[in-house]
Amino acid sequence: MDRIIKKKKWTVKKILWLTIGGIIAILIIYNIFWGDRSSKLNVRTERITIEEIKEDFFQDYITITGTVFPIRTVFLDAIEGGRVEEIYIEAGSMVEEGDVILKLSNTNLHLSIMNREASLAEQMNNLRNTRLFMEQNKLDLKRQLLELDYSLSIQEREYENKKDLYEKNFISDKEFTDIKDRYEYLMDSRELVIENQKQDSLFRAVQIKQLEESVERMEENLTLVRKKLDDLNVKALVSGELAFVNAEIGEAKSAGERLGQINVLDSYKIQANIDEHYISRVNVNLPGEFVFTNETYELKATKIYPEVQNGRFSVDLEFIDNFPQNIRIGQTFRVKLELGQSKVALLVPRGGFFQSTGGQWIYVLDKSESFAEKRDIRLGSMNPRYIEVLEGLEAGEKVVISSYDNFGDVDKLILKD
Repeated sequence: MDRIIKKKKWTVKKILWLTIGGIIAILIIYNIFWGDRSSKLNVRTERITIEEIKEDFFQDYITITGTVFPIRTVFLDAIEGGRVEEIYIEAGSMVEEGDVILKLSNTNLHLSIMNREASLAEQMNNLRNTRLFMEQNKLDLKRQLLELDYSLSIQEREYENKKDLYEKNFISDKEFTDIKDRYEYLMDSRELVIENQKQDSLFRAVQIKQLEESVERMEENLTLVRKKLDDLNVKALVSGELAFVNAEIGEAKSAGERLGQINVLDSYKIQANIDEHYISRVNVNLPGEFVFTNETYELKATKIYPEVQNGRFSVDLEFIDNFPQNIRIGQTFRVKLELGQSKVALLVPRGGFFQSTGGQWIYVLDKSESFAEKRDIRLGSMNPRYIEVLEGLEAGEKVVISSYDNFGDVDKLILKD
């Protein structure tokens, strides 16, 4: 008779499927709680630049582009306005101090000088007449005093005689009184003339002093106006090269208008524009150098301009010893400007990563070089080739230094051949 066979609950196939499912579940749970959840991006190695971190001497310098300028520039401005009459020296010529470059004419200035000369002549004539009048008045007063002294002398003798006679009662009271009054009148008149002479002398002295001061001021003013007339001849203030002349025959020029420029060619300077990132590190006397016709010329920073325009500031560098004899104004040179002393440091080559990250982090390859992970770093000084590494990297490690702009913000780059 048939026997009922019981169906097994746990078959091999079922156990196998349950085991596989459990393993998958465990893997899912592991990835959820402990797995690598970083964002990733596949990158082909031929599209990036990989360099090795190394320890070497670091030269703290920057390379800047500078333009040649004359060591000193002197501008020629019109001191007085006028019309251009003559141009004696053309631009590009060498001039000596005092050479007349161009001549202006100014009719109003000529008329002003004529009027001042006429006023001065009139004032000098007044001074001369006042002095003559004073001398004449002095003579008149002396004559009056002389006549009074003569009359007083006669009257005094008569008074003394009459006085004796009066005391002896030989003459009347009236006769003696008349003689006495006449004598005293002459005495008072003499004192009045002397006092008048003193007062007149003081008054005339003050008047002459005022006239002399007025004449002196007018002469000084006339001298200044005549100097203005001489200023119509525009002269070279220094010896050098006349860079340009901003004038044409017959052209009217206003006072203060720029007429030209003289370049002093005793030496030259190089002016360079530097990124504002370095403004705190660039100081006066920093050394620099550049190569011209296979010869190195040494420079030093002599002036730092404080203004920052369009993210850059300017620096003047002057030659220390000699300068190239065939150098020309306006030429440009690549100048190596040293910012500090050389030292041993960890170095990472410069690349586009710095612009992408600001030097805050970098992609570092693992030992298998199959992927690169983001790592925070701290960088220091930089030169045109290398950047100093202060923290976050070790010698021998490899990093991605090309631009990260196409990577987004992923944490890991999967490197593909």
